[in-house]
Amino acid sequence: MTSIRPAVPADMAAVADLWHDGWHDAHAGHVPEGLTAARTREAFHGRTPSRVDDTTVAVSGSGELLGFVMVVDDEVEQLFVSRSARGSGLAAVLLAEATAQVGAAGHDEAWLAVVVGNARARRFYDKHGWADRGDLPYEVTAGGETFISPCRRYVRSVRA
Repeated sequence: MTSIRPAVPADMAAVADLWHDGWHDAHAGHVPEGLTAARTREAFHGRTPSRVDDTTVAVSGSGELLGFVMVVDDEVEQLFVSRSARGSGLAAVLLAEATAQVGAAGHDEAWLAVVVGNARARRFYDKHGWADRGDLPYEVTAGGETFISPCRRYVRSVRA
């Protein structure tokens, strides 16, 4: 049985590992090489402790982290599931949780950025009612450098 719950500080090391692995699976070859190089496991471990309040996790009955989503204001900022959970429907559950959080915060629309070359993610968001609203040059700072990651802006109404 998988449970969806707010993250706690003890979750964040596992979140960092899953985020690192998922990010590299989805972004390598689709973002500037310098950004890929800067996204080390240690860098993810440095980023996650401050993100506890933004994070919702999916945990198996045995306590294994299977996925997470981070929501900031009206943005579904991060959504990753473990390799073992891909194709299980868990990503859709986490996405629904994220859109509910955006709506509960008083927003009418949620948005997210998808790297242009991540065709699997783009198909997933299309399938779940998100609309591609065009180019979004996403500015990212990593390893002391700023990079522009070629993304698409996806949006979805969250009105009840």
